Amino acid sequence: MSDHFWNQVKSKYRLGELIYGKVEYHLPFGIFVNLDDETVRGIVQITDFVDTVDMTPEMYPDIGSSIGAVVIGYTEDERNQIWLSVKPSVLQKALVKLKIPAIHERL
Repeated sequence: MSDHFWNQVKSKYRLGELIYGKVEYHLPFGIFVNLDDETVRGIVQITDFVDTVDMTPEMYPDIGSSIGAVVIGYTEDERNQIWLSVKPSVLQKALVKLKIPAIHERL
């Protein structure tokens, strides 16, 4: 695909943004998510589900269920995929924008 196409995709689905879709199907390595967009599809790898325990395909959300996920990357080839994460730590960062003050040295 062209740079123009990917620039449009990246402006619509920005890194770190929380987006919503429906689970389309399961594979051993993850799930595909229908984003209601004919040009791209979302993918959540099995490693992008949980922070602390081992994820198994049996734990995947049901096909057809709605999910919220955070954009973490893109597959810029003919697959036209948007990489997503549903890890609690990643979702927390997308939902709660913390203002962390700068640390000043004491003189």
